[in-house]
Amino acid sequence: MLRELTSDQRRQLIDTQQVYESWRSADDEHQRRFVGSMRWAKRNGVEYLLRKVGQTENSLGPKSEATEKSFAAFFEGRERNRDLLSGLSDRLNGLARINVAMGLGRVPAIAARILRRCAETDLLGKQLLVVGTNALFAYEALAGVQVTSGLTATGDIDLLFDSRRRISFVTAEKITQSGLIGVLRKVDRSFKPLQPRSFRATNRDGYLVDLIRPQARNVLKDNAPTSITPLADDLDSAPMDGLQWLINAPKMEAVAIDERGYPVSIPTIDPRIFALHKAWLARRPDRSAVKAARDREQAEVAARIATGYLNLPLDGEHLKRLPTALREAAAKTLSQARSQGFSEDTPIEPDW
Repeated sequence: MLRELTSDQRRQLIDTQQVYESWRSADDEHQRRFVGSMRWAKRNGVEYLLRKVGQTENSLGPKSEATEKSFAAFFEGRERNRDLLSGLSDRLNGLARINVAMGLGRVPAIAARILRRCAETDLLGKQLLVVGTNALFAYEALAGVQVTSGLTATGDIDLLFDSRRRISFVTAEKITQSGLIGVLRKVDRSFKPLQPRSFRATNRDGYLVDLIRPQARNVLKDNAPTSITPLADDLDSAPMDGLQWLINAPKMEAVAIDERGYPVSIPTIDPRIFALHKAWLARRPDRSAVKAARDREQAEVAARIATGYLNLPLDGEHLKRLPTALREAAAKTLSQARSQGFSEDTPIEPDW
């Protein structure tokens, strides 16, 4: 079920992750310091330095030695930043081709594009976490393994909405006019909610994006936001039982590789909580047999990665604080993962 990456694959993955981190750092500097433009403009006979970002233009003061230095530093710094981003982008393009050839591409391209767009708005890792099948790609990247069965095959992505965290002013400016559905349409213009204020959006290829949230203990007293924006055609998250465990779980983030060979950051939950939740789902009486079997297998593989590769014990102290019902329901499934061991011998045979 698990195949360890070769030494060459590990080196290639690490190289790609390092270049991507450099690109993200340069892109972050661009967003913080060099977005927009500067210009000189006369007002009442006095020349002022104006800085425009988006639709807002502010004065930085009348022309002086200080503002002239600011003007020069902005354009010189922006040019250096552009050169750096250009070089790193070319490097990532080259690495992508090698990544595909080496079999490192794992994350569906559509999912990766969605996550990058969400990251641009600062929603990802804050208001939104990746849960469900796509979280396995993060665990693979952290452990340096690949799941060899069809457990990672998926035609959707689940985004867990944490309404407790306030949206920053910068994020609000980016999404106020279009919402999460607008972010999705930057990836594929055919994305649309299945119905007004639905929790699910689909594109013309049938790829699904689900926005989900924990079920409140007292529905009548639940005043938490259910969507990222109040726009009429934006997604409205669906409450689901058991997600409170996920939203309170320790968080992890990994840079995985998509089908086209490009890196993508996946913020998600601790793989042990993922395993416990999947095992709990598998034992629910209302779970279909097909989904339950897949839940059990995903629980087992996440548990094996957590304990065998990431050195995360299943009896960790913070896990003991989880509800007894969750731990008891998951015990049988996770005991199977323990008994099977957490590493596999690579067959000594030709590559038939």
